[in-house]
Amino acid sequence: MSDSCATPTANAMSVDVEDYFQVAAFSPNIDRSSWESLPCRVERNVSLILDLLDAHAGHATFFTLGWIAERYPAMVREIVERGHELANHGYGHLRASEQTPASFRADLARSKSVLEDVSGAEVSGYRAPSFSIGAANLWAHDVVAETGHRYSSSVNPIVHDHYGMPDAPRFAWRTRAGIVEIPPSTLRMLGRNLPASGGGYFRLLPYAVSRWSIGRINRIEQQACVFYFHPWELDPQQPRVPGISAKARFRHYLNLERMNARMQRLLDDFRWDRIDAVFAREIGLQRTPDRQCCSTPTSSY
Repeated sequence: MSDSCATPTANAMSVDVEDYFQVAAFSPNIDRSSWESLPCRVERNVSLILDLLDAHAGHATFFTLGWIAERYPAMVREIVERGHELANHGYGHLRASEQTPASFRADLARSKSVLEDVSGAEVSGYRAPSFSIGAANLWAHDVVAETGHRYSSSVNPIVHDHYGMPDAPRFAWRTRAGIVEIPPSTLRMLGRNLPASGGGYFRLLPYAVSRWSIGRINRIEQQACVFYFHPWELDPQQPRVPGISAKARFRHYLNLERMNARMQRLLDDFRWDRIDAVFAREIGLQRTPDRQCCSTPTSSY
């Protein structure tokens, strides 16, 4: 671990387990009915991630699609066997904001059942595809609780063209439904929340920006960082999707060839663990006295 940014804080690493053709930005170009016929890359990419985490003594939470778990049960079991948390990403990568309460409930229950049956492990966490819980559908937290989850990582407190709730708390908070919302990390600068948690921003900006941002969250704000990425981001050889927009092409393919080296630096520069370990006290799994609990009262949202 680099001396210049080392902190005693354990940060939360997370992986959204979906294949390249399931990305929401590609949905206008790839019909769901064609998923079965497309070449899958997720096994190869998850295996690479597991080896990277082992090499750097890190652990992570893998938010996994039920669709993926049904087709690659051995991969899902390996995630659990190698000490990582298995969590729910929905069944077929449908945004929460595009579903009714009834269809959302069915989607979460189906995926949770598949994940638990395949792995033999309890699934406590949920992350909505594309961080698609926000001000217009906070009812979704009720459904997350009703389907047996103990936490969500689905509200991104930024301004974005596809998602975001910029006035939401930046750190872990308890919802009216009683579950804990654990948002991806942001920095508060210039009167707004800036992304500091991975995704396309990690590939777009120089690595030093992410390194500085995470270090600041750890040292100045004394909070754990919540980082996320996708298996396809470590795969520059993935098939190219024809006909996509220039914006989607830029966001998806930018700097894929640099991602492996950046992840190795990130894993070496900071301490990384599973979400249910880093936020054990907030979720209610155990008590850990080294950090403050949720940042806002239950009645706020």
